[in-house]
Amino acid sequence: MIDFDCHAHVYEQFIAVEGARYVPNASAPLDKWLEHQVTHGLSGGVIVQVSFLGTDNSQLLSALAGLDKSRFTGVAVVPIDIGAEELESLVDQGIRGVRWNLVHGAAIPDFWSKPVSDFLAKLRSRNLHLEIHLEGPRLADILDPLTDQGLKVVIDHFGLPSEANPLRDQMVTAVKSLQRENLYMKFSAPYRTPFDLNPHAHELLSALSVDRVVWGSDWPHTQHETVADFSGCIEFGRSLWPASDNSAVTSLYGLKRLQRV
Repeated sequence: MIDFDCHAHVYEQFIAVEGARYVPNASAPLDKWLEHQVTHGLSGGVIVQVSFLGTDNSQLLSALAGLDKSRFTGVAVVPIDIGAEELESLVDQGIRGVRWNLVHGAAIPDFWSKPVSDFLAKLRSRNLHLEIHLEGPRLADILDPLTDQGLKVVIDHFGLPSEANPLRDQMVTAVKSLQRENLYMKFSAPYRTPFDLNPHAHELLSALSVDRVVWGSDWPHTQHETVADFSGCIEFGRSLWPASDNSAVTSLYGLKRLQRV
């Protein structure tokens, strides 16, 4: 049973950073997301920094400031050269992971260069996970070194598979061959892939188990607002696996299920 929404974006203002690929024409208010939480019986969730705001995490942190940190947390976007004190401040404010959005040809960081190595060491020492958004074929090529860095790795949006048949998909094959306990998958935004992801979900679950899979609404479904809604996304997610998401959510985010009376 899904109890947490582990991928949502919250922002009141949408003035984009230079070079942003997409800018929405409406806000995504915190109170609206919380309404979805109540409507669908969710216990909490994760606010992920939206790409068009770059490394300005101020709106994300403002949203987290008024929430119960035992049930809500955040994933930030930060520069590779972020200072230790600034990163520590993010942790203190409820950040539990850092996101790399590398789609559409963005450069993949060199894991063995000193700047990236130092950055990953900062994440490890603070028990922060690395969340990565990348197309399946490119992701397949780096999964081995990526998961060999000594920290938890979360793959966004089913890993954006490229083949309709999961048995021929490079990313699914790579995940199944790794068998590493620090690799997690986020089942979110199936509409970002142009074919049915049910077969892929079942293959990934067979490789990872429910203890390393979380669900996300991807609300407010940027770029896909006309074809997706919260109700449809959670219905799809809950149809994929009946087990509880609490183990994976606790492991990644330290969140606690809401005790209902």
